[in-house]
Amino acid sequence: MFVRETFVVFRRQLTIALREPTWIVIGLMQPVLYLALFGPLLEPLAASLGTTNAYTLFVPGLLVQLAVFGSLFVGFGLIGEMRDGVVEAERVTPASRTALLLGRVLKDVLQVTVQGSILVALGFAFGLRGSVGGMLLGLVIAIVLSGSVAAVGYSLGLTLRSEDALAAIANGASLPVLLLSGILLPMTIAPSWLQTVSNVVPIKHVVQGVRALFAGDIWTPTTAWAVAWTVVLAVGGLWIGTRTFRRENA
Repeated sequence: MFVRETFVVFRRQLTIALREPTWIVIGLMQPVLYLALFGPLLEPLAASLGTTNAYTLFVPGLLVQLAVFGSLFVGFGLIGEMRDGVVEAERVTPASRTALLLGRVLKDVLQVTVQGSILVALGFAFGLRGSVGGMLLGLVIAIVLSGSVAAVGYSLGLTLRSEDALAAIANGASLPVLLLSGILLPMTIAPSWLQTVSNVVPIKHVVQGVRALFAGDIWTPTTAWAVAWTVVLAVGGLWIGTRTFRRENA
């Protein structure tokens, strides 16, 4: 019953997304523009960044950026559904509150899977070279991470019930994460005090681990930390999302 309920919600959310593919394209355009317009600027700096291929550093960062920031704002759609009475209609059904969340999260995970695969493929066109197995593992980490962030995004939307409040919180949280996680440039080139500050940002360790995987370092302390933080964030995100859905829909 739980699996069927989750699938029903997932199918509905996927149908809505396919009817309005503009948002899917927009979600992919930002990392693609970074790849096309910012990536070439890094090529002359590859040696100073500690690599022979700038895209081995840059594409993993964009992949994590897509997973995090592509999922953080999913609460806007939920607020719209609340305004249209969809969530209220779901509340009167005997469906599991967890299924109402998980079905939505699975749609976002599928979307990031497709977008992330396209991003990595485009990276090859621009000059990305590395371990194929490591890239696949890095993509899996990004996919799992996107699910945890999406769960938190839905939790925020359900709690705040306001696009203005959600935009303020999401944008306020995303900028420090973007700057301190080393998504665009590795934090190894930052001054020591900034590296110390960035160490408390879990996404930084995920970015470093995915970069190591792309470079072919399949199992090192760096990749182990990335996996560990991804698991912690996934469990924490799903717990927060499930708890919120159960409380708000009780």
